[in-house]
Amino acid sequence: MLGPDTRSAVIGLTAAMLSVKPLVEGIGGPVRVVPVTRTGTKVPDNLSPGRWRALRALLDRVARRVGVTGLVLSRGDGFGDLEVFDRVVSQRLSLAEVAGPVGLVPVDRLAEVDRVVDAALLDTFVGYAHARTVASPDGTVLSAYEAGAGEEVIVLVPACGMPASLSENWMRHLGRDRRVLTWESRGLFGPARHDAEHATDIHGQAEDLFAVLDHHHLRDAHVVGLCGGAAVALAAAARHPSRIRSLSLWHGAYGFAEDCPQTSHQQGLIELMTAAARSRSAARAVHAAFCQAVLTSTPADVAPLVLYPYADPELLYRYCRLNLGITGAPVEPFLAEVAAPTLVVTSRDDDIAHPEGSRRVAEGLPDGRLRIEPHGDHISLFTAGEELLAVAADFISAH
Repeated sequence: MLGPDTRSAVIGLTAAMLSVKPLVEGIGGPVRVVPVTRTGTKVPDNLSPGRWRALRALLDRVARRVGVTGLVLSRGDGFGDLEVFDRVVSQRLSLAEVAGPVGLVPVDRLAEVDRVVDAALLDTFVGYAHARTVASPDGTVLSAYEAGAGEEVIVLVPACGMPASLSENWMRHLGRDRRVLTWESRGLFGPARHDAEHATDIHGQAEDLFAVLDHHHLRDAHVVGLCGGAAVALAAAARHPSRIRSLSLWHGAYGFAEDCPQTSHQQGLIELMTAAARSRSAARAVHAAFCQAVLTSTPADVAPLVLYPYADPELLYRYCRLNLGITGAPVEPFLAEVAAPTLVVTSRDDDIAHPEGSRRVAEGLPDGRLRIEPHGDHISLFTAGEELLAVAADFISAH
């Protein structure tokens, strides 16, 4: 029987493996992994051959069970020798921190590892959220998810291009006594990422929300929009006001017809996106610069998920077209059409999406309420604590 330290190491590796799965799939080729800690400290080179073999066997076993292919454990490479995404994956897996315990796993106990992995998966996003395939009106296939239970329904509109598991905290909190639905951006996930061109404007993305509702035979729902998803939610609420019971918009990235202040991060990102969206060859040309710019501003704990749409030039091209469809659409015409009570949330020090955009949206809505937090941005939003999540739940309960 596996000891408690070994079981703990396997459970931790399972969660880490699941978090890097979208990025590894997006890269689509071999990903070199070296045993490092979360801070990038490499395991000593004198790791015994026996423990090295045990580490490789465990990595392969857990990866196979989680459904991750393409990881290559590399003994000769230094951490600094790896490509950007190889380093991100290596840090998240943190094999140096499990190298000791896995030395105790004999070959005949690897089947027990499978059982530990299966049990661990039940407590992750994979076990919590039920995957669905939804067709949008224009034929685009969407990867959608459902969690929780209850008469009230919430649709969570995700940040553009982000894997659904990045919003797990939101789904678990809101799904305690409600049914929560979400989906992943069109053309970027599953088989759809290999499909032909699809609509990238904000209206096509807003229709995806109603495709999810229609798939579940639902007339209306409370809607929560995160980051770029806030603008999509706003467009949806203006398009079909009677189908939105309440609306909350969190650290939204909005486009305006009139000049609105932007952070330096917004300006730089929009410039790079504009360049990458011109053509696939342009996306290939700026891919490396894009990755480096985003990596430097992304915390390590969410990097494998946040970096997914930058995994290869084709994903980057599609992602930038979708994002420009959001930021390039002025929101002023939507505001007067929104009938639902709306909570607009930003912070004083959001250096990613300028808080002035949220203030203008709140002021322009017929029934808008602005909430300004002391701190936060749309990266920290993904790991929101109970207090912030309670604000969203309380607002929905009040309406």
